[in-house]
Amino acid sequence: MGLYDLSAKLNDGRSKKLKDYKGKVLLIVNTASKCGFTPQYEGLQSLYTKYQERGFEVLGFPCDQFGHQEPGSDDEIKSFCQVNYGVNFPLFSKIEVNGEDAHPLFKFLKSEKGGLLGDSIKWNFTKFLVDKKGNVIERYAPTTTPTAIGAQIEKLLAE
Repeated sequence: MGLYDLSAKLNDGRSKKLKDYKGKVLLIVNTASKCGFTPQYEGLQSLYTKYQERGFEVLGFPCDQFGHQEPGSDDEIKSFCQVNYGVNFPLFSKIEVNGEDAHPLFKFLKSEKGGLLGDSIKWNFTKFLVDKKGNVIERYAPTTTPTAIGAQIEKLLAE
């Protein structure tokens, strides 16, 4: 089972096969609208704007498992992201990233790149960088700013 065997529900309810992103560099992030790291949406959008035409995608997965920091509906989340941060990268339906109901995508990502303290996602805005072949290259802590990942994205786009 690889990344491209999975699918997820987009914010508008449509199912999206991850194989549709084959050949692209991906930054997959669990997000929240009421978190201290929420301003990272700006950096994520900036990376998306800068690299999208070269084959880069940011995939945002809202999650309410950390301090109830994503209480809104899918529509409220989308509106918040667009109004406050101009987000136009793909946002998916709210999911869980830990526990028995964790989305299969995050089970896969965690199995490929565990964290410092085990596989669990510790907080909002944990980021996974995936190469054009679907390999999970790096896992970044919530404190890692999107701009700090730019050089690694450039490198993967050039491969």
